[in-house]
Amino acid sequence: MTVRSRPTSPHLQIYRWTITMATSILHRATGIAMYAGTVLLVAWLGAAAIGQDALNVVNAIYGSWFGQLVLFGFTWAMFQHLMSGLRHFIWDFAVMMEPGRREALGWATLAGSVILTLLVWTVFVWVG
Repeated sequence: MTVRSRPTSPHLQIYRWTITMATSILHRATGIAMYAGTVLLVAWLGAAAIGQDALNVVNAIYGSWFGQLVLFGFTWAMFQHLMSGLRHFIWDFAVMMEPGRREALGWATLAGSVILTLLVWTVFVWVG
């Protein structure tokens, strides 16, 4: 009697990457990033409650190039998470589940999040 080794579980090295895999991972990552962004919002609100001096310090940090980069990333994370949630909402109705349409919806979530982020930053930060 010979003993055969059992197959191991397939991993990411076995499967080819698809946009739906990437957006699924991004959905989880942006959910975590929104926790960090919420801490930034609470810090800003806390500084505003403490007084003008504390608010000026936080505004200076958030107004720096690094602060702006972090806030831009936070904005994108919120929109990416929103768009991915809408994608799952659409799938709850068993719509756009076919392979070609599923990938198109994945790309649309990425494009939509970038477009919405740029739109918000253009209107409220760069122009306003």
